[in-house]
Amino acid sequence: MPTATTTADPAPTVVDVGGTTLRVGTYAPATGGLSGVRRVPVEGMARDPRAPVPVLQERVVEQIAREVARHTAGRPPGPVGVAFAGPVSADGLVLAAPTVWGRGGGPLPLGELLTARLGAPVTVVNDLTAAAWRYAATEPEPFCLLTVSSGVGNKVFRGGEVLLDPAGHGGELGHWVCDPSPDAPLCDCGGRGHLGAVASGRGVLAAARRAAAADPAGFARSRLAELCEDRVENPPLAKALAEGDPFATGVLRAALVPLAQAIGAVFASVGVCRYLVIGGFALAVGERYRQLLVEELVRQGCFGLAPERIDAMVALGAPDDDHGLIGVGRLLTAHRPARAGRAAR
Repeated sequence: MPTATTTADPAPTVVDVGGTTLRVGTYAPATGGLSGVRRVPVEGMARDPRAPVPVLQERVVEQIAREVARHTAGRPPGPVGVAFAGPVSADGLVLAAPTVWGRGGGPLPLGELLTARLGAPVTVVNDLTAAAWRYAATEPEPFCLLTVSSGVGNKVFRGGEVLLDPAGHGGELGHWVCDPSPDAPLCDCGGRGHLGAVASGRGVLAAARRAAAADPAGFARSRLAELCEDRVENPPLAKALAEGDPFATGVLRAALVPLAQAIGAVFASVGVCRYLVIGGFALAVGERYRQLLVEELVRQGCFGLAPERIDAMVALGAPDDDHGLIGVGRLLTAHRPARAGRAAR
């Protein structure tokens, strides 16, 4: 029995559901490429923040089913893979999705619901779990994939699998409490002082706005101020950082302190020596982001590792928006679903 897609098998339909964008396309196992990719806004809290969580959950499920049907022109799809922005158990249960439908609402059996509506086997995994499978094709050694975007997340790939508990626990560094103060930044999940609230693109943006308000004269002299119109936003912030603006750089350096601490903890606990950074914010800043992160890692040190090795262990991922789509496609070809609605770990 073959363990991967053959020429007679229909090409997998792949879906990536983030906090703001839903992506759908076809994955070609023979080439590892994508075709027919369509991107639309997610019908979640970003579009209707006041809607109840159960209402948003139903809208998102319907939207995924509708977009898959549109992508396949109404024909029954072959295997479907969904990369989803939230922790997912081994049986396709989405445990939470604060960036998609907010806090509360209870777990959602997304794999089971989509399988019933599409009439095809559906595999559901966390979006960063899927992304890790993309880089497993090119990374010969164990690695930790980090995303720095609207939130912060991670996954460790080792021994041919993403390290996850069957209940979906693991790879959630963004919810590590790095600031226990009562007025620490608020995370999308409702907790305070989480790494994602401090070191994510949203967190750095909030810190830049606070810094501008606290030091208006310093801000006025900055490249960041030149790039902004009415207020500080992420695109000019990323550009100012990439250009080396001292004001913006000071803000980012502070946010990188807890991120480097988290990486140091992963290194010391599991011994992974390779860290790949993706995510809209980090990749928008580019090489400058990697350099500043390496500088902070060298300053803090990685126990037992010579400083000169730290630069080589941190790299940026591919500068595109296809991590989840390619990754879930690769995962589907490596793990043919044992039964409809399951998630591959």
